[in-house]
Amino acid sequence: MSSIGDHLDELTRTGELVEKLPNQDVRCFACAHRCLIHPGRRGVCQVRFNRSGELRVPWGYVAGLQADPIEKKPLAHFLPGEEALTFGMLGCDFHCEFCQNWLSSQALRDPASDQSLHYIRRASPEQIVAYARSNGCRVIVSSYNEPLITSEWAVDIFKLAKAAGLKCAYVSNGNATPEGLAYLRPYLDAYKVDLKTMQDQQYRRCGGVLQNVLDTIRRVHELGLWLEIVTLVIPGFNDSAAELMEAARFIASVSPSIPWHVTAFHPDYKMTEPPPTSIKTLLQAAEIGEEAGLHYVYAGNLPGRVKNYEDTRCPKCQAALIERSGYTIRAYHLTAQGTCPKCQTPIAGVWTDRPQEVNVGGWGAPRRVR
Repeated sequence: MSSIGDHLDELTRTGELVEKLPNQDVRCFACAHRCLIHPGRRGVCQVRFNRSGELRVPWGYVAGLQADPIEKKPLAHFLPGEEALTFGMLGCDFHCEFCQNWLSSQALRDPASDQSLHYIRRASPEQIVAYARSNGCRVIVSSYNEPLITSEWAVDIFKLAKAAGLKCAYVSNGNATPEGLAYLRPYLDAYKVDLKTMQDQQYRRCGGVLQNVLDTIRRVHELGLWLEIVTLVIPGFNDSAAELMEAARFIASVSPSIPWHVTAFHPDYKMTEPPPTSIKTLLQAAEIGEEAGLHYVYAGNLPGRVKNYEDTRCPKCQAALIERSGYTIRAYHLTAQGTCPKCQTPIAGVWTDRPQEVNVGGWGAPRRVR
């Protein structure tokens, strides 16, 4: 095993999302792979493993810790203008060729990511919550790698965060289980899901199953968590009008009030042949979302070039309620009740009751806090 594996195995604790089986086998419920793990073996994610009949899971470190705007997650309807402290570990249950965080996500799977060993910093839940409070963050987010496979660590942080009055969120691939979501529900407020494609064959290419992600989207909404969905629009992979319409109609069937972010791809990791997503394609994707009946559609990664698809508009009167440029809020017009000031239509989301205090004008460059 590589030195990074030895180091990560030391930073573990006993897992809770597990069923113990005969012969010291365990069944892991952290993600929808539901790995049957024999003694001495690892799950698909590589970071959850069976040590003599005990499931060991990541705990006690971060490989990324940064305070930056909540809009960067991206979350457009969850306390806009607030800073979020985002933490991440290493590992993932998928192996997407276009992953933009592959140095963190592909640890123990791709030797080229071994340099992520240098990102590891020991930490306690108390320290992370203290970082958030000292940096004025009202939200703590688990992201960078796949948070589902490190849920025990997230819950220990979120318990303290909730006690301190902070909100908590996941930025996830959506490959969840009912058991995992039930475990997280008392401590989570928001959940962003990447809906990568509507083609099961393409999902399997990433290491997942489409139906599991669709089920997660439905379940997260049913649990009452604030939900937003992102689709990275990749030329030749998922950018046909038919597939984008299928994705938009599915989201609308769950709720037309779920925000859908269609974001621009740039070549990365092992997917370097497709060109970057064009402005024309991204605008067409956003228009398809509106045609499918979605109330809130956003186009991302091309700030200033996507018409009004960075802004939040009232679905009834089309008044501009939140005007944005990239991660910066340029104007905020929602009422303290979260309604349109012109027609009083309630706007779906989690909003501040002190709109006069929303940070208009931007935070400047993200502040490193680790």
